[in-house]
Amino acid sequence: MSGMQYLRSLVFNIAMYLWMAVVGLAFAPRAIASRVGARAGCNFYARTTVTMLEAICGLRSEVRGTPPTGGVLVAAKHQSFLDILILWGTMPRPFFIMKSILKYAPILGAYAMRLGCIPVERGKRAEAIKKLLADVRAGERKDGQLLIYPQGTRVAPGARKPYKVGTFALYEQLGQPCVPVATNVGVFWPKRGLLRKRGTAVMEFLEPIPPGLDRPTFMALLEKRIETASNKLMEEAGFPVPPHPPLHGDPVAAAASQAASEAVEKT
Repeated sequence: MSGMQYLRSLVFNIAMYLWMAVVGLAFAPRAIASRVGARAGCNFYARTTVTMLEAICGLRSEVRGTPPTGGVLVAAKHQSFLDILILWGTMPRPFFIMKSILKYAPILGAYAMRLGCIPVERGKRAEAIKKLLADVRAGERKDGQLLIYPQGTRVAPGARKPYKVGTFALYEQLGQPCVPVATNVGVFWPKRGLLRKRGTAVMEFLEPIPPGLDRPTFMALLEKRIETASNKLMEEAGFPVPPHPPLHGDPVAAAASQAASEAVEKT
């Protein structure tokens, strides 16, 4: 990779954060006035930042499949900040379950809270889910798209982490379809590091999983769909992914794969 691409990546990263401050302040009056105004600011930032990424670094984005518009649970593969930017610009009323510490992030945290994203503290996930379900029953979030990362964190290409059963808890209690989302963005925008590679980063909305499945069936189906599609997208981008058995339901395999994943991420 040429030194020029590193320079372009540095320019983009500086511009991305400066632009966040500019857009955040410009849309602040509208965001204070209404949640619609806050969402407009976030949509504008996401779209323009993705355009900026292509112009500066030569990294395009592509969305495949059909983004949901009604009340659904969206379970997405998470590899970098880029998948958040792409997803945010594709759905009409998205909101996130996020780490509690993010609510203190400048601008980003204020907008996330204004949009109704749900901060979760370690050990208090049940309280957050209880509040969410009450909001759904009250109609406040009936038509929103709740985005959750079923592995709980960013996962680098080639690394493996088990799917957390908290996704099933939401799926079961919400009684809504679950839309899996696959991606290869980590091949171009890594979990760590400055470099933003040239190419096409893809987010793919997969076939929805209907409500009403039991936990083993749902978890196995969710993992199979996301991992199979993500591996195909990564191979399409030139990143060969070795075959892995499913992690869900096999604690020994999950522990061994987790250790191997940590070794991959440190390299």
